[in-house]
Amino acid sequence: MPSKNHVELTTFLTQLGADTATINDVVAVAEQLELPTRHILLHQGQTPTHCYFLLNGLCHACYLTDQGKQFSKEFYWDQDVIIGFESLITNAPSAFLLETLSASQLIMLPISLFQQWRQQQHPLYQALLERQLLHKEHKERFMLMHTPEQRLQLFCDHFPALVGRITDYQLASYLGITSISLSRIKKRIASDDIIEKS
Repeated sequence: MPSKNHVELTTFLTQLGADTATINDVVAVAEQLELPTRHILLHQGQTPTHCYFLLNGLCHACYLTDQGKQFSKEFYWDQDVIIGFESLITNAPSAFLLETLSASQLIMLPISLFQQWRQQQHPLYQALLERQLLHKEHKERFMLMHTPEQRLQLFCDHFPALVGRITDYQLASYLGITSISLSRIKKRIASDDIIEKS
């Protein structure tokens, strides 16, 4: 009998159009992980061997510079899939670091399975790739078409449960601004709210 975690993975794959044979292939190689906060799943510069389905928790992908700066690439939370497509396609080391920001339960899947799907032009690989592409298009538009203040408001509107789970430094990095700018925007918004209520 499949575990509850495998049921959640099966549901996710079914929503992407995966057939029974493909789902059985995935479940057969799936390994469950329970990780603490600030556990590094993948170091920047390390060649990835696995992709992940995040059952619950919060993960963070970021780029680290030689000067010690950190730029947020993406946040992942409950029922999300984490695939480094650049490494998968080019066989190159990961350009980013991946870590947990909270205690997290994940399902680990070998990257070789995804590489096999890519070679076969498997429908599930295409569905995952299209899902990622749409996300990237939305992120690009989010960054280019809105002011920093608008980006903050949109982030808070769309991901209210995430705001309290990340630091201001991480949020500012994701929004493409400095922590100082984020602090000023928050003060301005708070001041406007006070004026409107008075």
